[in-house]
Amino acid sequence: MGILRSFQIGVSGLQAAGSGMGVIGDNIANAGTNGFKASRAEFQDVLAMSLKGISGGDQFGAGTKIAHIKPIMTQGDITRTESITDLAVNGNGYFVSEAPFGKGYTRDGSFHFDKEGNLITGDGYRVLGFVANDDGEITNKVAPIKLGNTTIPAKATENLTFSMNLDSREENLVFNPEEPDKTSHFSSSVTVYDNVGTARVVTQYYNKVDNNKWEYHSMVDGKDAQGGQDGKMVEMANGTLVFSDKGRLQEEIEGNNSFNFNKGAAAGQKIKFDWGESIVEGGDGLSASTQYGSGSSVARHTQDGSTAATLASMSFSDAGILTAVYNNGEDRNVAQIAIGKFENNEGLFKVGKNMFKESKNSGQGSVGKPGEAGRGEILAKSLELSNVDIANEFVNLMTAQRNFQASAKTITTSDQMLQEVLQLKR
Repeated sequence: MGILRSFQIGVSGLQAAGSGMGVIGDNIANAGTNGFKASRAEFQDVLAMSLKGISGGDQFGAGTKIAHIKPIMTQGDITRTESITDLAVNGNGYFVSEAPFGKGYTRDGSFHFDKEGNLITGDGYRVLGFVANDDGEITNKVAPIKLGNTTIPAKATENLTFSMNLDSREENLVFNPEEPDKTSHFSSSVTVYDNVGTARVVTQYYNKVDNNKWEYHSMVDGKDAQGGQDGKMVEMANGTLVFSDKGRLQEEIEGNNSFNFNKGAAAGQKIKFDWGESIVEGGDGLSASTQYGSGSSVARHTQDGSTAATLASMSFSDAGILTAVYNNGEDRNVAQIAIGKFENNEGLFKVGKNMFKESKNSGQGSVGKPGEAGRGEILAKSLELSNVDIANEFVNLMTAQRNFQASAKTITTSDQMLQEVLQLKR
């Protein structure tokens, strides 16, 4: 029976070595697969019997078997690409997608958009993320990432801010709307937008009326005003700016404010003017507009309106936030990539197509934002390569070949011994 047992031991060695070769071959075959995680075959000995029973000792082994195939979940190298939808996770975690079997998890970030604007994997599974609200703020709602409407509506200007200085050395002057250029000390122009997104040029005229007191008059050319005449300025708003003896903005007093543009615009558009936080508003006047003994000038002005626009480009940030940029210069956040994290990455179940799904051993996936609670960060225009070490696999290949040859030698030697036994009766 000893010789026959050696046959079985040799066969077990062949089977184990063959299975190990399969694992090594799979690693080598996927050396160029993005996000692939190599595996390692682990073997155990097989105990057949003990000559001393439960006392132990003098035990016969019955060969070997493949016990585990351990996934190696170390991170692969990161390579840079030119595609804006290529992403890589630097650290712990997986991209999350909607798959036929439920949530799919992958380290392969070679995504693209389909014809409906959904961000999808190479197999068409929709990628999940934290979507933004209408104001472009990222929420905690997890849903498929989608570009949505590639056109944004026009937004009427509601706020107009100035940072400027008015020359305190000027003499008092009475403003005449019929001759605004001759009866004002200083003027500047700014572009605003009406409710249908038409750009309108508003000219601000400033004239000093008393010590530390200035008037402003907001005027547009008659061709932009209801009932106006081309070339003749029409006043739409006015008010007063009061400064302290130190030249700081003391108070802003609003007068009339009603912009009645023509050509489809709604009547009575109101634009709030702001020259900074005045002393009356609780400020110290230092960060607001001033009245110093230097030339009048505008340092900067801003407004919050825009014309209707279409999508011009998009990009992912290293925080995993997809931002859409429109041809009017405006940009809006669309969504932020979701990252799934597990307590035991090695327990994930491989389902092919570079995908994993959760299992009993891995625990449930915890979905969160990049960089939070131990999750990795996102690298834009990057891909994670396979973590297969070709040199190491070739060494394992040679080792498996030697083990296979040795087990085969056990069988051939046992066969020769059995032949000798069969010839004893001759």
